[in-house]
Amino acid sequence: MKLIIFGPPGSGKGTYSSKLKEMFGVEKIATGDIFREEIKKGSELGRKVEKYVKEGKLVPDEIVIEVVKERIKGLEKFILDGFPRTVNQAKELLKLTKIDAIIKLNIHEEILVEKMLGRRICSNPKCDGNYNIANIHKVVEGIEYYLPALLPKNDMICDKCGSPLIQRDDDKEEIIRQRIKIYEEQTKPVLEFFKKETKIPIVEIWVNRPVEEIVNRLIEELKKLKI
Repeated sequence: MKLIIFGPPGSGKGTYSSKLKEMFGVEKIATGDIFREEIKKGSELGRKVEKYVKEGKLVPDEIVIEVVKERIKGLEKFILDGFPRTVNQAKELLKLTKIDAIIKLNIHEEILVEKMLGRRICSNPKCDGNYNIANIHKVVEGIEYYLPALLPKNDMICDKCGSPLIQRDDDKEEIIRQRIKIYEEQTKPVLEFFKKETKIPIVEIWVNRPVEEIVNRLIEELKKLKI
């Protein structure tokens, strides 16, 4: 099972890829998490990408492709979160491996901004704990959103490892809207490339309900593909 999870920043790629990792034993490869970890470590890679990440800009293709190439080497089951983000990255990926399916998450911009401002992550770089303090219940263009807050059992403490929760440096409204704009302008065409140039099935899901309900929808759709 080789998957790509695709969607605008804040749509839940990290949450759903983590759930699929737990359920199917696939390796989760999240380029954003990799870069943030390298920045914290102060590595050579971290120094190269730090200015791009903090400004909400895309890291240059040649850096991202090399990182992904090393991570997927020899893997039979993985889910790519945050890659590919450009058509060039998509073309290079298809030279490296076969992709079984693409998951596309749909969500309106105003909901994205509210969700991302409420997002909290575990401060431990080795933990993938994700939470959200925003409580959303509204209708946008005919889509009803019911997204309860995802709170830890203890205030601002990760359930998984006990580390403090933090807000990511790039979860600020100005940067959030810039990242959404970049997605619309540069990343969205990747889907058009896959639709026109490949036969990879695309599973589209509206992220308008609690996590477990969306996970069940994803599983049902993947079962239909028999991958």
